[in-house]
Amino acid sequence: MASLWSLSSYGASLSESSSVLSAGEKWRKILKEARGQSVYFNAWGGDQQVNDYIRWTAKQVRQRYDIELKQVKVSNTADVVSRILAEKQAGRDSDGTVDMIWINGENFRSMKNHGLLFGPFSEQLPNYRWIDTREKPTTILDFGEPVEGLEAPWGMAQLVFIYDQESVQAPPKSAADLLKFARKHPGRVTYPMPPDFVGTTFLKQLLLELAQQNPALFQPVGPDSFDKITAPLWRYLDELHPLLWREGETFVQNNLALTPLLDDGEILLSMSFNPSYASSAIANGELAESVRTYVHSDGTVGNTHFLAIPYNARAKAAAQVVINFLVSPEAQLHKADPDVWGDPTVLSMGKLAELDKRHFSELPLGIATLSPEALGITLPEPHGSWSTALEAEWQKRYRQ
Repeated sequence: MASLWSLSSYGASLSESSSVLSAGEKWRKILKEARGQSVYFNAWGGDQQVNDYIRWTAKQVRQRYDIELKQVKVSNTADVVSRILAEKQAGRDSDGTVDMIWINGENFRSMKNHGLLFGPFSEQLPNYRWIDTREKPTTILDFGEPVEGLEAPWGMAQLVFIYDQESVQAPPKSAADLLKFARKHPGRVTYPMPPDFVGTTFLKQLLLELAQQNPALFQPVGPDSFDKITAPLWRYLDELHPLLWREGETFVQNNLALTPLLDDGEILLSMSFNPSYASSAIANGELAESVRTYVHSDGTVGNTHFLAIPYNARAKAAAQVVINFLVSPEAQLHKADPDVWGDPTVLSMGKLAELDKRHFSELPLGIATLSPEALGITLPEPHGSWSTALEAEWQKRYRQ
């Protein structure tokens, strides 16, 4: 049967205007063309929950749209990008081996720069209507690179901070508050050592706050802009580091290493890029049931992972239908269930129908997992070049 979310709500509005009717006619043509097509979906295959979710999706699109979705499990998305580029260089501009790809960041930028992407298509998908790009700017800005309709948002990740409410009654909710907190609790705060992903994300969080989201952060980094814009960050860290765990002379290798330190009471704050991590750690007995998560008042760094269609895909119509299903409230709700995957939705609760909104609110998120509303504002990632520059300068200043 057709998805009540993805089709009926869209069809109900077809008579609103001639322009919407035209869009509806185009979509019906895509649906017709998609029937009987096979979609080769190249996606990271290293997580059983993700693989199971893709199998569930394959069953749904087979029953609803007569589409065969075939996952091609990959360990490195860059290898897929290289294969598509090789096809283009060999003149294989149709009948490509990849119909759909799970992608973001540098891999998206590379495909975009080399003209390897089909589209723009994402904003024409019927279910794109449930996405509020102002509320979630990372859905249109992929590590500083404008999406421009060349990929469709699929799921999100966001920096969250973790604390034990029995030890901390008022966790710090800004960079300025964190410095005050560290002064009050010397030796009880730390962060993972860059280039650990979460450690670098923490640096970007501080920089975005201290530089007031300077527009230059979303452009390729230059020597002059880097020195000027990052100066407040280094002054901040110079003041913070002597107050850290082991006086900032030692840093843990990754965010997972913060968990036993938090559980033992050595530190008072931890952090993760997975909003569901603390709940999972509680369920596994790694953290106390009194542990909770929080975000900064003006938002925390987040990014979106996307779905794209190569320029030479065999089954462009079917790939669009599959992607449209994957961004439907129905499929996003199933994916957000922690027993299925627990991947935060790209949809805006303010845009959804009341029934759909209630379904999301009733998800068993876990005792320490924030609701989509409580996660608040997602701050966009700076341009990808800033990460490399920040890591190099951090190492130069603090690890010599």
